[in-house]
Amino acid sequence: MKIIFAGTPDFAVPTLQMLIDSKHEICAVYTQPDRPSGRGRKLKLSPIKALALDANLTVVQVENFKTSDALKTLQSFNADLMIVVAYGLILPQAVLDAPKKGCLNIHGSLLPRWRGAAPIHRALMAGDTETGVTIMQVIKKLDAGDMLHKKYCPISEQDTSSDLHDKLADLGAIGLKKVLSQLENAQLTPEVQNESLVTYAEKLQKTESQLDWTQTAIVLDRQIRGLNSWPVAQTLYKGKNMRIWRAIIEKNSPKKLAIATVFSDGKTLLVGTGEGILRLEEIQLPNGKRMLIHAFLNAHQVNGIQLGE
Repeated sequence: MKIIFAGTPDFAVPTLQMLIDSKHEICAVYTQPDRPSGRGRKLKLSPIKALALDANLTVVQVENFKTSDALKTLQSFNADLMIVVAYGLILPQAVLDAPKKGCLNIHGSLLPRWRGAAPIHRALMAGDTETGVTIMQVIKKLDAGDMLHKKYCPISEQDTSSDLHDKLADLGAIGLKKVLSQLENAQLTPEVQNESLVTYAEKLQKTESQLDWTQTAIVLDRQIRGLNSWPVAQTLYKGKNMRIWRAIIEKNSPKKLAIATVFSDGKTLLVGTGEGILRLEEIQLPNGKRMLIHAFLNAHQVNGIQLGE
């Protein structure tokens, strides 16, 4: 089949690589325009653009599809199918209608749970025990198209959003390969989403990164894992923001600690919460690098300190 691929971040890379390695013809790769990045504000290629150029594929970057030229360019590829993976643009109906067999999307949740912008993070923060990817037909309503395939993925007690991101990116590519074969052989059986089961994964906000130590250790642990690697959970340490990348619920501590109070034996760092104790594993001080907690404790006396102030 002649396929247009539309994607931008790392999440889309395994799928594009699968298509490059397949028998299908990629007639164009759509990705977001290059954006300024870093302290020097230099233009940075998206991961998908870098991969597409390396594979000598045609790359198209448009701000939107509001102009007739943008739509005519897409239609000129005469594609059979369009694959959309974290592209970053809402596609108008004229774009969805352009490919002969429509548009397919890989979404990082088990739809209809967690439609929207941050499904991986919200699943973790809500305490879900499993997640996965759903391959669906694209319609104008957000993540509401008929489902063609699901791949399930258990969520462990240690998984972060970064961990799940990588697992689901790979599962999406595997699932799409199966769907493309079924599509070619007229073996697809679309499943309508149950609207009564819909939940929405709202876009993450930086304000969600501040930890409230009156919450339980379970809730705080989910928040820390869900916000890794953006925007990263944080708390005040001696009046300055300290990022917390990883923590573990301390299940066997003999200590009873007041809320937000720190205790250390020189090797571990425990913090009291509204219910339970959290053991910090990896932190980052302002203008510093990420460090394991033993390295932090080598240079800091922390017993009795109150976090969050």
